[in-house]
Amino acid sequence: MPTTLVSYWGSSMSWEQGVVLAMLMVIVTCLITTKIKPAYLFAGSAFIGFQTGMIDLPTLAGNFTNSSLLTLVLLVLASIALEKTRLISWVGRQISEGGHSLVVAKLGLSTALLSSFTNNTAVVVSLIGAVKRNQTHAPSKLLIPLSYAAILGGTLTLIGTSTNLIINSFVVDAGLPSLGFFAPTMIGLAVLFVGLIVLIPLSHFLPSYDDGADDELPYFLEARIEGGSPLVGKTVSENGLRALRRLFLAELLRDGQTIAPVCPDTKLQAGDTLLFCGDVESVTTLQEINGLHLFGQHHLNGQSMMEVIVSHSAGIRGKTLKDVEFRDRFDAVVVAIRRGHERLAGGLGNIELHAGDTLVIVPGKKFHDKKQKLNREFVLVNGLDSSARLDGTKSLAVLIGFLMVIVAALSGVFPLIKGLAAYILVLLATGIISFTELKRQFPIDIFVIVGSALSLAQLMITSGLSERMGSMLMVSFNGWGIYGALIAVYLLTLILTELITNNAAAALSFPISYSLALGYGADPMPFIMAVLFGASASFISPYGYQTNLLVFSVGNYKLRDYLRIGLPISIVYSVVVLTLIPILFPF
Repeated sequence: MPTTLVSYWGSSMSWEQGVVLAMLMVIVTCLITTKIKPAYLFAGSAFIGFQTGMIDLPTLAGNFTNSSLLTLVLLVLASIALEKTRLISWVGRQISEGGHSLVVAKLGLSTALLSSFTNNTAVVVSLIGAVKRNQTHAPSKLLIPLSYAAILGGTLTLIGTSTNLIINSFVVDAGLPSLGFFAPTMIGLAVLFVGLIVLIPLSHFLPSYDDGADDELPYFLEARIEGGSPLVGKTVSENGLRALRRLFLAELLRDGQTIAPVCPDTKLQAGDTLLFCGDVESVTTLQEINGLHLFGQHHLNGQSMMEVIVSHSAGIRGKTLKDVEFRDRFDAVVVAIRRGHERLAGGLGNIELHAGDTLVIVPGKKFHDKKQKLNREFVLVNGLDSSARLDGTKSLAVLIGFLMVIVAALSGVFPLIKGLAAYILVLLATGIISFTELKRQFPIDIFVIVGSALSLAQLMITSGLSERMGSMLMVSFNGWGIYGALIAVYLLTLILTELITNNAAAALSFPISYSLALGYGADPMPFIMAVLFGASASFISPYGYQTNLLVFSVGNYKLRDYLRIGLPISIVYSVVVLTLIPILFPF
């Protein structure tokens, strides 16, 4: 190491700087080499800072009640309702129509638009099911593009990704004005446009890992064709009911007669009952087919689904759903039944229940009040990560309500945090979401990481460590000038994002970038933007960004799939960002 650099880490380092530096080294090492949750590591650093007296209790508590952090939490909770709307169904229909390039383009644009106004991780979670259910293309051809489009869309606005809001927390904490809602938009639009141009042709090289051929179709579902349905008068094949992925049309009941197997050229009539075999996702698939009325449809309106197993001592054994008046008895609607790998027959309401049968149910408000009866009848009660869709009216109301909150915040009527708080209270009051859902999806890891990271960033700045590290970078890039320092900050953040996580990368890079800007006597905004876009530049690794990790196992991907597609996108993204930052945010 050159002597000029050694001087920055000499004996003059204070004990506070030594402790903070040691914490940073431990955090980065553990994030790269172990599977310890980032939340534990950052919480540990905040705890050490408090115990050593480097940060006091009011400051520590203030970091966990930071307005940007609370806004992020409220956005994640509000997305619970957005996931249930028919908007997701609409996107799902778009990706089932057209050739591969057109589908990737439509998926990319719609995902980016959704990601710009709500948390991009929530968007990917919502759309994974729609991608898996699409009837035209293998999910593995679309899931990486879905993740990358969400990352690109997240850079369009301040609320598009948790990282942007975290960085805004650091900005406000440093005494700077809060970032504007559209501060990153111009650069975000450029990287989205260029990114999609590169992504669309590259997506053809993704593997076709298609699980649609799986013969295990355990759940039994029923749907009815009502009068006036657009399916009436068309054949099974014309209606696309023979090409459903992981969903098999097993029987057709008409006027008391059973038609099995169902031929592709069978014309459908009003009143026909269609019996399907499929997985849990099939419930949502059938809800999204226009003209089909799912068994128990009129009781489905956005509730979370559950799975129960019939007990050996259950009083409902040997009886049908109709015989036991299941809905009135348990305040729940059965939408699917599974009995091992046995393929059931007959209408859903006429199936005789056996011990060990698994029922997918949509519970009513009084379902959990019947605890004694539930314990007697069912061995196990599990929540499923799936919800029934809201009807058209409620979907529209949820979307309009969210849009009103965003518009009111942009026009200065009231802050976003107040609008989101009121919005969630209305959702709770109307029963669109429940306290159980809020508890289950509360982003505790993000909450702990951000609150602790704010404390760590404060320690880096107040101890003088970030200034020392910034000075070291200035010496290292001596001769490159301020633009060289900007590139260094961006590349540091990008590398940390790929190696650890985007939120952790932002937390570690921001204090250094801020100190660099002060050292050069420059406007901090270019350096802030370098951290913001660098922390979202995770295209090469499945582990650096949560959306990449979400699709990794679902798409059965390998690391080389990310390298092959992500490396060119990362290079193009970086060139665009580093070209536009000095132009739009002069030093």
